[in-house]
Amino acid sequence: MNDTTDASAREDLGADFKKALDEGWLPIREVARQTGVNAVTLRAWERRYGLIVPQRTPKGHRLYSADHVQRILTILTWLNRGVAVSQVKPLLDTPQAFSEPVENDWQALRNNALAAVAQLNERSLDDAVNQAMALYPPRTLCEQLLMPLLDELEQRWQGQFGAQMERTFFYSWLRSKFGARIYHNNRQLRTAPLLLVNHSDRPLEPHLWLSAWLISSADCPVQVFDWPLPPGELALATDHLQARGLLLYSSNAMNLAQLPKLLHGVSCAKMIAGPTVCIHHAELSVTTSEIADLYLAADPLSAHQGLIERGLI
Repeated sequence: MNDTTDASAREDLGADFKKALDEGWLPIREVARQTGVNAVTLRAWERRYGLIVPQRTPKGHRLYSADHVQRILTILTWLNRGVAVSQVKPLLDTPQAFSEPVENDWQALRNNALAAVAQLNERSLDDAVNQAMALYPPRTLCEQLLMPLLDELEQRWQGQFGAQMERTFFYSWLRSKFGARIYHNNRQLRTAPLLLVNHSDRPLEPHLWLSAWLISSADCPVQVFDWPLPPGELALATDHLQARGLLLYSSNAMNLAQLPKLLHGVSCAKMIAGPTVCIHHAELSVTTSEIADLYLAADPLSAHQGLIERGLI
């Protein structure tokens, strides 16, 4: 939302709402920006579990205090420890030591998704993930459900008959699912995009799409290229897109001798992400000091955090 639209919206919300903002109360969009928990999820936490109960204006607009924001951050702490959102409220109302084990149902969610993949049941898979998306912020969903699910699937596909069928089904679903989310988010945004490129010989890198979704969920437009670009064209693409940054994702070993040539002319910030960072850790650590604005990340979560820390999203 640009400044003009935001100002118009505030004029339409009434004097009570504007007075509350002047007194330090926060609208739901600002709370979402500060915490990374989108408005849909905040409303679901309120409606289904009573986790956050904001103040309301006479017209029904939600307003949040600094204490609300801190409570949301505490909820995220529990969620990131693997606690299901349905089990968080007692932990908030009766604080416990974080070292104590708590029950969680993430494995049950993963088992449901695994069964849907085995049956090539797109509707069941989609319904399960949609339900989780409404209750959990993207980063928690990636850390507790989607990335462990990918790990379990990869282990299961080792030497299994039908593995390629399941892999093709799941990867196709994943790209369609998150590609649609990214497309919708891009349509709402007008700032410079971040370019993500599949730099491996795999036809699809699922963690690249998770990275793209995490970045997009932070209100940053993204452009995803599912195939490597040759030297020269990478710089051309970043110029045409006026990209704020470039992320190369690969699960394979890279030809590091070609990296300076590949990145020549790319003037924006650059990140190499994926297992290739672990494969070439020592060499890439040296390379980052030789190529300006080059950063490393081993997985989607660290890529997302690194981009936030550097102000790129």
